[in-house]
Amino acid sequence: MTMAKTPASPASTATTPTTAAPALPATYEAALLELEGLVSGLESGQLPLDQLLTGYQRGAQLLAFCRSRLEAVETQIKVLEGTELKPWA
Repeated sequence: MTMAKTPASPASTATTPTTAAPALPATYEAALLELEGLVSGLESGQLPLDQLLTGYQRGAQLLAFCRSRLEAVETQIKVLEGTELKPWA
């Protein structure tokens, strides 16, 4: 007895496109420049909804990157000047 195969439904054969997130910039300055460009694009109100979401997500990644770089520099300054940050003169 052989069983007939039923065709797979389109939902079960569909694949979700996976796109790798763009790499983070090498420097704080490059990340900040890209972030400023994204903010300008988001504020323009001219982007389609899917690009708005993608831009927002990339902006969140860049913001986290910039914050981590600033925290690293702050930590290095604390090491160089003791445990307390000194105010800028």
